[in-house]
Amino acid sequence: MSRLPKSEPAIGSAVGLRNPRLDTIGQVTGEVRYVEDRKMPGMLYAKILRSIHPHARILNLDTSLAKACPGIKAVATAADIPVNRFGPTFADQPLMAGDKVRHLGDAVAAVAAESEAQAEEALEKIRVEYEPLPGIFDPLKAMDQEAPRIHEERSNIYAEWHIDKGDVKKALKRSHLVIEGRYTTQMVEHAAIEPHTSLAYWKVDGRLIIWSTLGRITLGRADIGKVLGVPLNRIKVACTQVGGNFGGKNEITLEPILAILSKKSGRPVRGVYSRKDEFVSSTTRHPFILDYATGVDREGRIQGRKIRLVAEGGAYCSWSMTTLGKATILSAGPYGMENLSADGFAVYTNRTPTGAMRGFGGPQVCFAYESHMDEIAHALKMDPLEIRLKNALKEGGLSPTGQPLHNVGALATMRAAAELFGWKEVQS
Repeated sequence: MSRLPKSEPAIGSAVGLRNPRLDTIGQVTGEVRYVEDRKMPGMLYAKILRSIHPHARILNLDTSLAKACPGIKAVATAADIPVNRFGPTFADQPLMAGDKVRHLGDAVAAVAAESEAQAEEALEKIRVEYEPLPGIFDPLKAMDQEAPRIHEERSNIYAEWHIDKGDVKKALKRSHLVIEGRYTTQMVEHAAIEPHTSLAYWKVDGRLIIWSTLGRITLGRADIGKVLGVPLNRIKVACTQVGGNFGGKNEITLEPILAILSKKSGRPVRGVYSRKDEFVSSTTRHPFILDYATGVDREGRIQGRKIRLVAEGGAYCSWSMTTLGKATILSAGPYGMENLSADGFAVYTNRTPTGAMRGFGGPQVCFAYESHMDEIAHALKMDPLEIRLKNALKEGGLSPTGQPLHNVGALATMRAAAELFGWKEVQS
């Protein structure tokens, strides 16, 4: 067995040492090859035509003029996709819209050409006849029973989470003061420096090779196999260094479309999202509407809290069910309370789909419950730190869903932070 050089720390003794990242030198010097840097002989360039309506039926799609354009080697539509449904939670999202578009970023057709300019020119030749439908852009209005359904087969409310602990109604009634507040968060695009990029080609033995910016290669490979009807042992998905993910590259986008274009043309095909594509078509962070009502006694101790969360999922589910679940569980914050009611809903709208982003609903509810705690402190004329110290979870306390908590450091952390910050001096 080889031994580590004496100059290197033994395994297990890295605590407190600076460990340089081995991948940074190549990034700084430009030596790292990203997917967009990969080129193959005979490679074609793909572009995607997207809907000009947030909600509409597709009455007719004519690609004949595009096929006749110079340099065009392949054109693909929904009719070319064997199983045109995918999704990490349930399959509600088409790769390319066939009968209906549900947001402005929905793909309608794709082309592969000898150059990007030729591909862009061909997109302008595709004729799409739409029948516009009423759009829903407010998640609260989308919850109405009379609201138009974005997906005919299911309600606009497609996921729910509920937590009930104690008797909130009684707790609020006996409280010295009940403070209510509504908080909202906005849609956020990941805006990674590297856009979604893929390169697909078929080997002579029928195997599909895809280079992709996918962050979850195994999950993406499974979805690619499902929509194309290709066994997983015939698909290889590879990735170079990813230029930013943050949750935004967890799902398939271009990959199966490029595979179809490559199959039709018999040549490798590469596709790169424009920055506009990133904003209108890739998933974003969920906007939330968060309603809080908290009852407290005269000393500021929480007697009960009622919460209602509405997560806007956009046109498709993506990771909304997971995000909503985490948000609902975390919505009470790091504070102990015997009486809690939390109701969470994920709702379809005709806006850009929302999906995975760092925190999975945690940042949105954190903004709400901490803003709410400040408002409670203000109403009681109390120090915002003091009211948090009175209500913070303690060792052995129970989570909102009943799990005993261990190694709880909330109190110690707040006290240490307040001391380092000089909180008492600032308040005085």
